[in-house]
Amino acid sequence: MLGGMTERIGPPTVGAEREVLRGLLDFQRATLELKCEGVSDDDLRRRSCPPSTLTLLGLVRHMAEVERTWFQRVINGEDLPLVWSDHGDFQEAFTVEGASVAEAFTAWRREVARAREIEQAAVSLDVIGYSPRWESDVSLRVVLQHVVSEYARHNGHADFLREAIDGTTGA
Repeated sequence: MLGGMTERIGPPTVGAEREVLRGLLDFQRATLELKCEGVSDDDLRRRSCPPSTLTLLGLVRHMAEVERTWFQRVINGEDLPLVWSDHGDFQEAFTVEGASVAEAFTAWRREVARAREIEQAAVSLDVIGYSPRWESDVSLRVVLQHVVSEYARHNGHADFLREAIDGTTGA
């Protein structure tokens, strides 16, 4: 079970583009953590919305992959394996049988911290990386917007998963 209360500051409503994008991303990151807070390890692994095989833990593991891929691999051009697959299978992150909750959250937090470092070190939102998946150059601006949308989509899934586990809604 996750301990403590996750601090989540409301998303920015005004400001420069970079600060708004950064704030929206941090809001979505904190939302995922809130969806998992207070849930037992077994329930984090639970497929609570059949027939879907999604789990809260699988979403956390997937978002670790998203953070690593878009910031380290795409923007920084680092030649790194995926977090949960040595052979490039993004779907492995969703497989939670035998997965450690502590390891998953440690990995996710590590990937978020590294992503923040990369974003903050970039000279501008116009920094360009290459996405092999999209077969295209992409700017940091697009990466930030894409990762915000990825979190938002999966936080919607987390809403349903959490409600099915214990009735908790909101956040």
